[in-house]
Amino acid sequence: MNEFKIAGLKMPIYITLCAIIILTSYLGVMPTGMVGAFLFLIVFGELLNLLGNKLPIIKTYLGGGAIVSIFGGAAIVYFKLFPTEVLDNVSTFMKDGGFLDFYISALITGSILGMNRKLLIKAAIRYLPCIISSVVFAIIFVAIGSLIVGIKYEESVAYIAIPIMGGGMGAGAVPIATVFESALGIAKETILARLVPAVALGNAMAIVAGGLLNRLGKVKPILTGNGQLVISDDDSLKSEKKEAAVLKKPSDYMSGIAVATGFFAFGALVSLIIGKLGLNIHTYAWMIISVAVVKVTGLFEGKVEEVCEAWYNFVAKNFTAALMLGIGMAYTNLSDIIDAFTISYFVLVLFVVFGAILGAAIMGRIVGFYPIEAAITAGLCMANMGGTGDVAVLQASDRMELMPFAQISSRLGGAFIILLASFLVPIFFG
Repeated sequence: MNEFKIAGLKMPIYITLCAIIILTSYLGVMPTGMVGAFLFLIVFGELLNLLGNKLPIIKTYLGGGAIVSIFGGAAIVYFKLFPTEVLDNVSTFMKDGGFLDFYISALITGSILGMNRKLLIKAAIRYLPCIISSVVFAIIFVAIGSLIVGIKYEESVAYIAIPIMGGGMGAGAVPIATVFESALGIAKETILARLVPAVALGNAMAIVAGGLLNRLGKVKPILTGNGQLVISDDDSLKSEKKEAAVLKKPSDYMSGIAVATGFFAFGALVSLIIGKLGLNIHTYAWMIISVAVVKVTGLFEGKVEEVCEAWYNFVAKNFTAALMLGIGMAYTNLSDIIDAFTISYFVLVLFVVFGAILGAAIMGRIVGFYPIEAAITAGLCMANMGGTGDVAVLQASDRMELMPFAQISSRLGGAFIILLASFLVPIFFG
């Protein structure tokens, strides 16, 4: 037992840290800000991740550590297992403290700069049809589901399919509710109350589906590229099978952080400027575009690309469990999911997620993508809860290297859904 490790620590040290967290939390002296939040997330996140990866059915079919960490975190908040001050501190760290943005900036920058340049160019051109097919199938399937459960298909499309496929909460459900408000004359808060359960339950199903698709790929290897999106016999278009880049000097960490967060800041700047022109496109979208342009043009020297990729590998390996727990605590409302959990509602959400998977997989195969990778990125990453959902789905499906395409789905695909809602709502309810 003394040799067993969690978070890289032997059990006596790990148990001591758990005791310190519990004592300081209930005695009201748990540090606030990054110190307390990071300690809480790393120590308990690694424990939940370990449990999820060891439990037989969960690790095989339900997404393993990711699903246990997220719903474990949601349960901690729902049952108030720690004082409110501790829970609020973690939520603030995830949202206002920018931990999620810090994590995703590392993943976007490192994963794109570490990609095969020719692969990036060829895949990007074919990706939009997969997103459109995913949305079309999701709408068709929820309409079919509506006939089965006896609910008006217009309401199923508007209040279930559109919010699920809309890119999460801040970049999806909220602006979609604004579109509904202007078209229907109903208060945005009232509409959001109907959209949020769909987003939350759809996100949960997408995470589970990610684990199931990963399992399917192991059973049917012909359907998957094991993290490679494009089907090709051209070796120059295949992702290089190389050992993960490792940071060798302290200055490499500094360089990786500086470049990744610099790209995020640049994306925020462009988003602000373009927003002044009336185009509200998320920071992540501009970040993806700017990193891709740098990669395609070869603007950075090889050393900078290597450092950014190594920083991404470090963050993905060491901070993912903490982030999953944070997503559960700050972004996953277990009460909303429980309240929405009727058989009819469950069936309709299931039809949306399945339609998204099938539409992306079919179109992906047509344009030359592996079906499972297309289903995960253009399907599930449209149906999940934006950036938080992308991380969870890719973690559950063991395909973190697909983050650039996941973000394209969440951000650019989400913008497409908002535009689609602007046209469909007047048609359905006008």
